[in-house]
Formats: sequence, structure tokens, C-alpha cells
Amino acid sequence: MPINQNNGVKSWRLHTQKQSLLRWFGYLGAVAIFMYCWNKISEVTTWFFVWDAPRIASDIGSRAFPPRWSYMDKLWGPIWDTFNMATIGTILALMMAVPIAFLAARNTTPSAFFIRPVVLFIIVATRSINSLIWALLLVAIIGPGVLAGLIAIAIRSIGFCAKLLYEAIEEIDLKQVEAVTATGASRWQVMAYAIVPQILPAFAGISVFRWDINIRESTVLGLVGAGGIGLQLQSSLNTLAWPQVALILLVILFAVVIGEWVSAKVRGAII
Repeated sequence: MPINQNNGVKSWRLHTQKQSLLRWFGYLGAVAIFMYCWNKISEVTTWFFVWDAPRIASDIGSRAFPPRWSYMDKLWGPIWDTFNMATIGTILALMMAVPIAFLAARNTTPSAFFIRPVVLFIIVATRSINSLIWALLLVAIIGPGVLAGLIAIAIRSIGFCAKLLYEAIEEIDLKQVEAVTATGASRWQVMAYAIVPQILPAFAGISVFRWDINIRESTVLGLVGAGGIGLQLQSSLNTLAWPQVALILLVILFAVVIGEWVSAKVRGAII
């Protein structure tokens, strides 16, 4: 903390004069960037619709309630498809993420110079593209339906699960590995008896956490033709059937809450 001398009296200052100027220039630059971005957004914004949005929202809300409960008979199948997409997609992702994680971890990869960079690229590539984008591509390739959504969920989950899992592998206690290795165990035996038991709690937690996320994502994949309850939502929106939209949103909320409850119970049992 620098000392400031005024009229022979020493006083404490939090920053030097140079540091204070740099901070103020930083604030000024941040404000300038914000104003520039705001002007760009304002140029392409139709403000009439923005000011009229409360009235439109109120009108849609009055049309949407009460929900059309009789439409529930047509939602049991789509909501079941949504849960199937999330569950099977998560299982497929885990089946592919486990070997990828072992190949990516520094302490288990066969080659840190050739294999590890390739699998790290796979992890980054699958994590960087949203599941909606994957669904759009897969709908164009294999056609609309639950299969496209299931594969999109699986691909999107590979990088997420593999990244967290290989980080857990790298953080294991090496003393257990050394103890099993000292008995003359092979590489596979070391992995089965020294590494896998240490990462099982992390694996279970990652699996349940990702399944919970996939339930949320699978509810909207139908908007791009990938099946599930999102397909019913899209058709109701296209026909302006607001009471049906309200019911579908309530069902989606209920499904997400159920998934969150199950996920919390399983994680609590694991921890």
C-alpha cells in the first residue's frame, strides 16, 4: 500500500497514481464498449414491439389459461419419448465416454503425444456444439424422429462426461496404484483393482448429473423435429393453440422437477 505525502503528512493510499489512472481508463473503456454494443443492438431493434410486449404477453396469457387438460391424452407418449431420449442417450454417451476418459487421462493414456491429443479434440468437439445443432444435422441426415434426438443427446454428452471423468482419473491416489502394481499385477488388473474403485463415486455422480441435464435438453429437441414433447409444443405454437401450449409447458416443468428430484436422491445416496 503506497504512502502519499501531503504537506509533510503521510497518508495511506490503496493504489498508486498510475494504478488509479489505469483503473479509471479500464472503467472508461468498459463503458465505451458497452455503449457501442448498445447502439448496435438498438439499430436493429424494433422498439415498437418492445414497448408493446407487455400487452402482447398479457393477451397470450389470457388465451393460454386455463390449460386444455383434455389434451393430456396426447402427451403421455411424447413425454415418455422425452425420458427415453434422455436416459438411453446418457447410457450411450457413458459407454463411449469411459474409454475416451481413460485415453485422455495423463496417468492412463497409452500415448501422451499421439492418442491423448486426438481424444481431447473429440471431447472439445462434442462439448462445443449444442445439442440443438446436433439435432438439426441429424434430422437432415437420418430424418425426423426420436432416433435423431437420442443420438444428438448422446453426442453432446460424450465430451461433458469424458472431461469430468478423466479429471477424476488424474486425481486418484497413486499409492493404491503403486501397491497393486507391486504385487505383479498387469496393466488391466491395476486399472480394475486400483483405479476403477476410486473413480466409481465420481462416475455415478457424473452419470446422474448428466442425465438430469439431458432431461432438460430433450424437452426442446422436438422443436427441430427430433421427437419428444417438444414436437407437440412446436405444432401447438404453429397453430396458436395457447391452452395446449400452457399444458405442455406445465408438463415439461413437472418432468424437469421429477428429474431433479430423482437426481438429488441418487446423488445424496452416493455421497
